[in-house]
Amino acid sequence: MPASPADLVVTGCTVLVHDEEEEIGFREDAAIVVRDGVIESVTTAAAARDVPAGERIEAHGQVAVPGLINCHTHAPMVALRGLAEDLPTEEWFNDVVWPVESNLTAADAASGARLACAEMIRGGVTCFADHYFHMDTVAAVVAECGLRAHLGEAYFSSQGPEGRERSAEFALRHRGGAGGRITTALAPHAPYTVTDADLAATAELARRHGLPVHIHAAENREQTDTSLARHGATPIEVLDRAGLLDTDLLIAHGTGILERDLPLLARTGGRTAVATAPRGYLKFAWPTTTPVRALRAAGVPVGLATDGAASNNSLDVWESMALTSLIQKSTEGDPRWLTSRQALHHATVQSARAVGLGDGVGTLAPGRRADIALVDLTGPHTQPVHDLAATLVHSARSSDVRTTVVDGRVLMRERRLLTVDVPSVAGELAARLPALTDRGHGRRIQEYDT
Repeated sequence: MPASPADLVVTGCTVLVHDEEEEIGFREDAAIVVRDGVIESVTTAAAARDVPAGERIEAHGQVAVPGLINCHTHAPMVALRGLAEDLPTEEWFNDVVWPVESNLTAADAASGARLACAEMIRGGVTCFADHYFHMDTVAAVVAECGLRAHLGEAYFSSQGPEGRERSAEFALRHRGGAGGRITTALAPHAPYTVTDADLAATAELARRHGLPVHIHAAENREQTDTSLARHGATPIEVLDRAGLLDTDLLIAHGTGILERDLPLLARTGGRTAVATAPRGYLKFAWPTTTPVRALRAAGVPVGLATDGAASNNSLDVWESMALTSLIQKSTEGDPRWLTSRQALHHATVQSARAVGLGDGVGTLAPGRRADIALVDLTGPHTQPVHDLAATLVHSARSSDVRTTVVDGRVLMRERRLLTVDVPSVAGELAARLPALTDRGHGRRIQEYDT
């Protein structure tokens, strides 16, 4: 009996592939055959020509890359895009963001998350790690729009034990949701807003339930200096004392990581990862950036991220990839680091590992989930192509993504979104903005004091 038709065949494209040593290469005039949400084969266009399929995408002039992963963001913060500009970190939090977030409703979070998902789909992002509030709502939006997500309900110790309990309850209730597209994490906000006792309790919950942890830590050098002055320990050492370095841990930012922290991070054997979101560091004029080279030498995966749109203004992982490469060259004083191929490795394999999905996504290979972005390189800004890796990192833009596929389902085809109605969502959010952005009440959800 002949085999049933494939669900999807993408053909005629160049495919970004990884060899057994994880080196990046490109396979030309290729095709990807997808069945039941999984890549069945990466073969030649000629071999796939007669493969029966429910859906075919002719992708000549395009490059198929593993769907990008946004390793740390706050999707509903799209609603705050451009609201807090040209401010130091403390004023940004205390005078604008945390007063506004005290107004945030589940409806606001839903509208912001839908816009965020639309933006990420249009930019070839197939998975994002979210750390925020009203996460039941965000999980529902993820299920609806078709993306993959790693979700955590953020909490502060100022909320009392209920905050930590809500974070754990959310993680246990939603893991494996949306047909397996949702994974979850415990999400303490940061060492400066969560007590040592709560951090230790979180580590115990993580071990007991087999849950990862997603946290901000050593975000900038000032936080590290303050931690040393107050506690005699760096933020990374605080996490270690609490037992969090014995869990599967994703650290957001880490621009304040010091050399003394590296042996602790190396000891985790890759179970600790760091997400870097360089645009925000430039915007806040932080003096340091994520020490990618030192972390890689310590065996710590470094994934690419945007942070929330309130600080980054966009959820463009392509921009994060290019900025990471450029800023690392400047910081290290070495034009040979980060190379384009190294940047693509961070955007694919390392980002997948950072969010705990290294066995399922991050590469286009048989047995992997069919999370694919098709990038059109026929535009004038991407021609001619002398070095395809360099073109992807330094010339291509998020707007060059033509098609985005998650689990074999096409979420955008030829720039047309199929799962989010942007005008409708934008209108709903616009109606809420006066109430959302009101700061006359004098409330804050938290105090930034590091």
